[in-house]
Amino acid sequence: MDEITRRAAAPAIERSPGFARNPGHAITVDPFDGVVTVSFSSAIVASSKRAKMLREQGHADVLYIPFEDIYFEFLRRSETSTHCPYKGDASYWNVTAAGEAERDVMWAYEHPYEEMLAIRDHGAFYPDKVLVEAVQRLETDRPIP
Repeated sequence: MDEITRRAAAPAIERSPGFARNPGHAITVDPFDGVVTVSFSSAIVASSKRAKMLREQGHADVLYIPFEDIYFEFLRRSETSTHCPYKGDASYWNVTAAGEAERDVMWAYEHPYEEMLAIRDHGAFYPDKVLVEAVQRLETDRPIP
């Protein structure tokens, strides 16, 4: 499905009921200045210089990787779904690589609420199920090409 068709098929963007009920709840999404690599077994399943860091009060920081930098050939959509009153409905993916498998290693808000559009078309991984390595660029480093 091409990008225009996919966007046309997407549901209308709604405002978050969580923020409406709790306007003081803080979630920020900022670019991560570095490289994020996600591995499972001996396979790299994602690698990005364009990840985003989501910070939400009361939760651990989460790195979101653009879909374009995720190797979906290792992933299969699972039946699992969850709902967040701030972000929307999350879909999940299982991973299989090098003869090993793990359920629900990645999630994504494919149609997030309006306030969380910055994480649309991005996936996040559970660090207890895969290896997530984030190397932050230091001011003294050369730019990452």
